[in-house]
Amino acid sequence: MLGQAQAKVLELTRRIDALRSVPQSPAGIDRLEQTRRRAESQERELRTQLARADSDRQQAQAVANHAARRIQELEAELEVLKAKTENAPRPPDEALPAVSLPPAPDETGLDAVDDTLEKVRAALDLEQEAVQEAAEDLGIGIAPAAGADHGSRTIPGQALTDALPRSALATESQTQASGPLLPTTAHNPLTPPFAPDGPGRDPAPSPNRMRLASAAETIAAGTSIEEVSAALGRAAVPDFADHVVLYLRDPLEDYDTLTFGAIRLARQHVGGQTAHPPPAVPEALAVPRGGPLAEVLGSVRTVAVGDPLSRAALADIDASLAGSRAHAIIAPLHSRRMLLGCAILLRYGPTPYDESDQLVAAQMATHTVLGIDQVLLAQRQATAIMELQRTMLPDSLAQPTGIRLAFRYLPATETARVGGDWYDSISLPGSRAALVIGDVMGHARVSAAIMGQLRTSVQTLSGLDLPPHEVLHHLDEQAQRLGPSHLATCLYAVYDPVSQRLAAANAGHPPPILLHPDGRAEVLQVPAGAPIGVGGVDYQTIEVDAPVGAMLLMYTDGLVETRERDVWSGIEQAREQAAAGQRAKSGDVFDLESFCDDVMTPLLGTAERWREDDVALLAARFDGIAPDDVAHWPLEATDRAPREARTLTRDALSRWRLEEMTEAAELLVSELVTNAARHTSQRLTLRLLRTDVLRCEVLDDEPSLPRARRPESLDEAGRGLYLVNRIARRWGVSRLSTGKVVWFELAIPDHRRPQDLAADPGPRP
Repeated sequence: MLGQAQAKVLELTRRIDALRSVPQSPAGIDRLEQTRRRAESQERELRTQLARADSDRQQAQAVANHAARRIQELEAELEVLKAKTENAPRPPDEALPAVSLPPAPDETGLDAVDDTLEKVRAALDLEQEAVQEAAEDLGIGIAPAAGADHGSRTIPGQALTDALPRSALATESQTQASGPLLPTTAHNPLTPPFAPDGPGRDPAPSPNRMRLASAAETIAAGTSIEEVSAALGRAAVPDFADHVVLYLRDPLEDYDTLTFGAIRLARQHVGGQTAHPPPAVPEALAVPRGGPLAEVLGSVRTVAVGDPLSRAALADIDASLAGSRAHAIIAPLHSRRMLLGCAILLRYGPTPYDESDQLVAAQMATHTVLGIDQVLLAQRQATAIMELQRTMLPDSLAQPTGIRLAFRYLPATETARVGGDWYDSISLPGSRAALVIGDVMGHARVSAAIMGQLRTSVQTLSGLDLPPHEVLHHLDEQAQRLGPSHLATCLYAVYDPVSQRLAAANAGHPPPILLHPDGRAEVLQVPAGAPIGVGGVDYQTIEVDAPVGAMLLMYTDGLVETRERDVWSGIEQAREQAAAGQRAKSGDVFDLESFCDDVMTPLLGTAERWREDDVALLAARFDGIAPDDVAHWPLEATDRAPREARTLTRDALSRWRLEEMTEAAELLVSELVTNAARHTSQRLTLRLLRTDVLRCEVLDDEPSLPRARRPESLDEAGRGLYLVNRIARRWGVSRLSTGKVVWFELAIPDHRRPQDLAADPGPRP
């Protein structure tokens, strides 16, 4: 046909040249020119269609080669199918009808060529759809060529090449030249589920193909074991099975651990038609090793119950199943060579399960395993994320002297379970406490990791006894070292229970709420600098009074900002709720935990509500330290300082009715003052605080920190801190901006604590 078209083009060309040599009308020459161009266009179209037909045959050959290798793999692995492939000669290409051009080089012949081209295109479309369906049946998938339509088709050979596995491409050149297309016969295991009946190809997908496609979409999309189990039931019932029973390892999370003895299975799902009563299978199974069920489940292939071994295995599950009239398939579920469980498909009626049904059941089992694996992976990831979050956030807060704390944290959603919000309380020298709350932008694991680093940095910077704005400045520098894209907000406050003052600095965080003892609630106007990580920001520190009975509420934006409520409206609502909660709990004992719930519940609703952002809340109630419970004295750094310190300590303890603690307190105070006087040339300060414990602090301007060591038997020095470590309840050393403070604590007898004694005038400096 192509040769005839080429001959027609040459004949028309010669006629045009001959007519141009003699006088002719321009209209006649134009008609001949149009006819020639039409013939040339048909020639190009024929060349394209022939190239396409050749490409389609190559595609079909590649698909057939891949199918042959796939069948060989199934025969080796499943041990079900035998080598019954018949060597059939290449079937005649009936899809391409014989085409002959009319002998006369006139318009009638060109019309016939157009009709023939339409038939060729239709035939090639059918062949292409057949190849497409065959490739999809094998799990290859051929991407449609860009710009292809019914009128103009591009050659899709490259799309098939990209979609085929590398193994198919590696051997394609060796087999496509001489090997015939793999015939589809009654012995081919792919025939019953996938091949159509009759000589033509039915473009409609077969029921088994549709069932597998539905199973792949629904089972793998499950987000829980229950959803995966229900999706398996919907995919199999009622077209493929009347009932489905699913058993999984118990506990399922430990399926990949080595198990000795019997394997325990728990029933997860029983689904089926109402026309047949569901099987009365047990809820739990113990599969002993070496039994029929263990042998069947240890195999990777599905089993259609019929032979004695499979019937015995079915009887191990339930004796009534083995004696019923239902046809059954047992499909083991394996993931990474470990047993997950099994699926049992039951069919009532005269038609038993055949080999093709076993292949479909195996595919359903594979999708079920993939769905369960995805659920278990998500659960393990959530557990790991929760563990990460747990290690980065404190389980409990330190309760410094003169302050009570409570906190709340809620993740953004049940699926996220991790975010960048954090909170902390840090004990500082002089019985002070640092309160911190922050929020790293984002909700991913990266945000949680950055949050952990920033929280550690804040704890380190707090130990330097820097003012709040300096802490934020150094934290901003640290965040810039972590990367330019990591931003966070942070609110840092320091409470001094002795002076009953609060200092705070803000780096782009929502402002705190201060509740006064008289019931007033105000939003503290802390200058909000840029977030941490921006760089070059001058943060500012403000100081306010924080008398006994006052409260401070620190929170993240997840508490006050939602889609329906802007941040400032949420802050105002939080202020009102905090004021109402304080008034409702006025009394001698203030329940700080229930106060947090009273603030959060109206703003967030129930705990099950979907949250777009994680929420952190830190509430502090200031109890302070009464002036009568504090005594401090400046001392000269001379040899007389230890003796003077012992005298002042004895007098203070006598006034506080703590005479039984005098001997231990005098000894330890003397050791600390002696060390301070020996290493500093300036004045030093001795301070005693009476709370639940007796705390002694010695402050000097020497920046070096002492270390306790075990003295040798003949050493004349170095026993001071050793004695402090052995006698004191706690002791430590902290840096100050102008030196250091060494402190220790002694336990006060219960009957001598301040709350058990009448208030006596304390010693004065």
